[in-house]
Parts: sequence; structure tokens; C-alpha cells
Amino acid sequence: MTEGVLTGFTVAVTAERRRDEMAALLARRGARVVTASAISIVPLADDDALHAATAACIGLEPDLVVATTGFGFRGWLEAAEGWGMAERLREVLGRARIIARGPKPCGAIRAAGLTEDWAAKTESTDEILERLLADGVAGRRIVVQEHGEPQTEFVAALRGAGAAVVEVPVYRWVLPSDLGPVRRLVDQIAAGQIDAVTFTSAPAVKAFLRVAGESQPAVLEEFRTGATVAACVGPVTAGPLTDRGIPIVMPERYRLGALIKTLTDELPRRSVKLNVAGSTLEMRGHAVLIDGVPHTLAPAAMAILSSLAARPGVVVSKEQLIAALPRGNDGHAVDVAVARLRTALGSGRHIETVIKRGYRLRLDEPAA
Repeated sequence: MTEGVLTGFTVAVTAERRRDEMAALLARRGARVVTASAISIVPLADDDALHAATAACIGLEPDLVVATTGFGFRGWLEAAEGWGMAERLREVLGRARIIARGPKPCGAIRAAGLTEDWAAKTESTDEILERLLADGVAGRRIVVQEHGEPQTEFVAALRGAGAAVVEVPVYRWVLPSDLGPVRRLVDQIAAGQIDAVTFTSAPAVKAFLRVAGESQPAVLEEFRTGATVAACVGPVTAGPLTDRGIPIVMPERYRLGALIKTLTDELPRRSVKLNVAGSTLEMRGHAVLIDGVPHTLAPAAMAILSSLAARPGVVVSKEQLIAALPRGNDGHAVDVAVARLRTALGSGRHIETVIKRGYRLRLDEPAA
């Protein structure tokens, strides 16, 4: 049963393709979802560069074709159909050895009536390159279907080994026309308001960090400490983060559904659970569960409760709680936030006032 398992957590989706599907899966599990596409896909169906690359591919009569994405391979054939070149392109591809970067391009290859020679089990171009160089590519004619950005190192290695290479730019990534949602997400992460961010492509990670600008160190620190979980669909996507020493969570199978499942398992494991005044209290991003019943809290109330939960049973002074508030304020703001917190929790028994000193949780024993 997955309904409600992510209640109280806020998860950001940075993908453009399948964004709505991911958001729906997360919302169905109870998460509050923030969508902020870090990149936009520009299809090249009418682009001169793709037309020229397709003509070059047909003229090259390639020995090998590297298909990197199912989405891109299908788009390439669809564009060729519009130019009246699809039949000739299929004939050329049918005579070549087709290498797939995983099962998705395999599906697109077979749907086109073609057959792949083999597929990379790791779904990485590194595996493809290693095998091609081991087999030898000197004098071979190779077509490489790009997947969002030029495969500079991959292509350079093939050319350095003596191959003639044609690159096919089926689609490319650009920053979205409206950067507002991404910039707001950056601010939310820096403010500690996002529990997890999902990434489904390396270009999206790079674009997100680029838009973060001066706030990038603060965002990376949230990721580094685990305050915000960086969730990536696979190791290629995670590369720009792992290169910076950022810990990531990643499914064993590099699929969106598996990514959602990984977050569904991971986030609840990270929540703080305490026995307070006879109740089980579970701290989540923007809510607290008391005996499994969610109570959504305002940022100030959540900040107060988080500070108390960080030192369960210990008196926390008003000065310390003032510092914990999102905008500082004063002792009166703390008293107001505590009063609202008690109301939100439905009982005053969970938080004890210690006269002239501060507040503390009425702790029993840590939950097992």
C-alpha cells in the first residue's frame, strides 16, 4: 500500500518529459510536489542540421549505428518520414550493425522493423566505447545518435581510433524560457523547504546548477548534508553531482518508476520518530504525524518543533528558538508559534512550557 506513504514530504520534479506522470505518482503517494523543469527539449524535426546529418548518414552507408535513446531514435525516423527520406534511411540502418544504449532504444529499433546487434547492459556510452575500441574501429563508418548534447569525448575517441563518424543531433536541450520556477526551487532548497529533488538527465542537473548561480553553494550544502535528498534516475544523470562529492540515491533499475519507488522507501526512513506524551510523533518535511495522523504545519511552527525534536526532553531557550525561526523575530514570535503549534497538534500535552527558560517536548522513550 503506497497511498499516503510520502505524506508530509515535499518533492521537486525537474524533468520536462514525463513531468506530469512523475508528479502524479508522487502526489498519489501523498507528497507535496513542486515542478520546475530545468531544461526544455527543442525538437529538430525541421532543423537543417538534422536534415544534413540524415543525408550524410544515408550517403555514408555506415557500418555501425549507435542509438542512445528510444525517444531520439523515434524522433529521427519521424523527421525523416516528413522529408521523404525514411525508406532510404531504414534501408541504410538495416544493413548496418545497430548498437543500443539500453532497452529503451532497443524498443524503438524493433518498433521500426530493425534489429539491434547488441545493447549495453549498463546503459552507458562508456560500455559501448570500451567494446568498440576493443573490437577495433579503424576504417569503420559510424553514425552516433546524440541524446540532448554532443557526445564530444565519445566521438573524439572513435575518430582518434580511426573511425569516420557522423553525429545525428536529434534533439537538444536549452534553458526554459521562464526561469522563475527553477529560481524559486533554488530558494526553497536553500531555505530547507524541499525534502528531495528528482533528476532524470545529466543536462538537467547541469542546467539546474547553472541557474542556481550564487545560491549554488547553499543548494549543494543541503544536498551534501542530506537535508535535501538528490535522487537521480541513474549514474549518468548523477555524474555532475557525484563529481562534486554530493551523495545521491539511485534505483537499481534506471527507470522513472523505480526512481519513485526508491524515494518512497528512502524518505520515510529518514524521518525522526519519538515517543512524546504517550504518542508516536514522526517529523517530516512540512508535517508531523502523531500516531500516524498527519498534521500540516506552517514553516514557523515546523521550525520550532524541529528544534525541540533535535534535543528531545531538553529545555530549548527562547533565544535558540528565535534563531531557528525562518525570519528570526523575537520571543513573542516564538510564543505565538508555539501556541499555533499546540493548536495544530490538537493537544497541549506534547509541548511543555518551562517558565522563563523556554520549551521542551514531553519525551517518553525513543520509538523503536
